[in-house]
Amino acid sequence: MRYAFYLTPDEDHPLTITAANWLGSNPFTGETRALQAAGEFGAAELKALTADPRRYGFHGTLKAPFPLAAAKTEAQLLAAFDGFAAECAPFEIPEMTLGQLGPFFALVPAVDCPELQALADETVRRFEPFRAPLSAADFSRRKPDSLTDLHRANLLSWGYPYVFESFQFHMTLTGPVPAERQAAMKALLEQTFAPFIGEPLSVTSLALFTEHARGAPFTVHTLLPLSGTSQRKMA
Repeated sequence: MRYAFYLTPDEDHPLTITAANWLGSNPFTGETRALQAAGEFGAAELKALTADPRRYGFHGTLKAPFPLAAAKTEAQLLAAFDGFAAECAPFEIPEMTLGQLGPFFALVPAVDCPELQALADETVRRFEPFRAPLSAADFSRRKPDSLTDLHRANLLSWGYPYVFESFQFHMTLTGPVPAERQAAMKALLEQTFAPFIGEPLSVTSLALFTEHARGAPFTVHTLLPLSGTSQRKMA
């Protein structure tokens, strides 16, 4: 089993519902649905182009998936999670927009959000003792020879290349889209997610997702409110 700390809106949030319909899966319930043709895309093409985010569930990564360290238990992880969520205050990402990260599309913050960066940094640090070391296979899967020196160092130290100054929050909506289909995909996503583009996104909870076996869909294990009354200084 692997665990991951993600940001995702609550189960009944309109963005959660829209994303579940778009991806054809709901990580809260585990339910799946067949995708329908939309825009210039047939159902089969959409299914292929959304395969990766469908398996991972709609989310923004704070601490990437990790197996539990041998000396740790799930009960200890949940207890630490409960204490952490109680310390952290809710906040608002001022504006979300549709972004493109290479061939991938995602919802991303339109402006810097220091509260989000601080939460991500502290989540990585706080739960590092619970992460088992990367296996040789997982290390190779990240193609370390293609990474920058900084990203390779992050991978070795934290199990994921894109942490701290390399962190870029994104809520993935597609896998890689061929260049000749990107304009059509952008138009479809702008239409589908129009109610959320240019709008703020409240961050009121933190989710622990689990993958029960390698390759299985990720689902929400626990969603806890951020209940701190003030954002403590995060080192």
